[in-house]
Amino acid sequence: MLPAPRFFPMGDQALIVEFGDRVDPALSAEIAGVAQRLRESLPIGVLDIVPAYSTLALHYDAAAVGTGAGPYEALVETIESWLKTQTAATPPAGRLIEIPVCYGGAFGEDLEALAESCNLSVEAVIAIHSGAAYHVHMLGFVPGFAYLGGLDARLATPRRDTPRPHVPAGSVAIGGTQTGVYPLDTPGGWRIIGRTPLQLFKPDAVPPSLLNAGDTVRFVPISVQEFEARSRAAA
Repeated sequence: MLPAPRFFPMGDQALIVEFGDRVDPALSAEIAGVAQRLRESLPIGVLDIVPAYSTLALHYDAAAVGTGAGPYEALVETIESWLKTQTAATPPAGRLIEIPVCYGGAFGEDLEALAESCNLSVEAVIAIHSGAAYHVHMLGFVPGFAYLGGLDARLATPRRDTPRPHVPAGSVAIGGTQTGVYPLDTPGGWRIIGRTPLQLFKPDAVPPSLLNAGDTVRFVPISVQEFEARSRAAA
């Protein structure tokens, strides 16, 4: 059951609904379920709903939401009343998505150093990283970037002191106790251990992101030859 909600403004056209402050796959899965049900009966004026670790962000058109009260107050009242009508429900089952990864070499320039810092062999790091199932807590940072929980504690590694100005799209990385895949070319400070030929974000697709909150991810090691073949096929 969700903790009692707390409401906060986020600028003048968004509000945050907070359900506690813990990082818990069960909580984020339940919040993803709430987001899905809200989308099915979208309140007037709400433009987007973004689930996260323990919160929902609702972006809205202030002119469309406004009533006698201010738009923020009116939307808080609407969401608070709606939540009271909701009974505890089993969160919707997320999808299981396998992501092929070519580890190390030119595609994972931090892999060897990360293995050394963790007192593991490169082969052990790959086996541990690809042997786990990861929960998609939320999307953020850039479009389609999924924050994945479930990283084995043996691989937890601090971010780089100095972020790289350019990280290629598809780079698979570790940052702290999480792992993730850069969906776009972007700066980034996570440790790069491999790359996938999959495109995780396509702005013209519906939905545009391959991953969504509540999904489960498994990484599957592939060779350089397979990476190149899949990249050519996707081009």
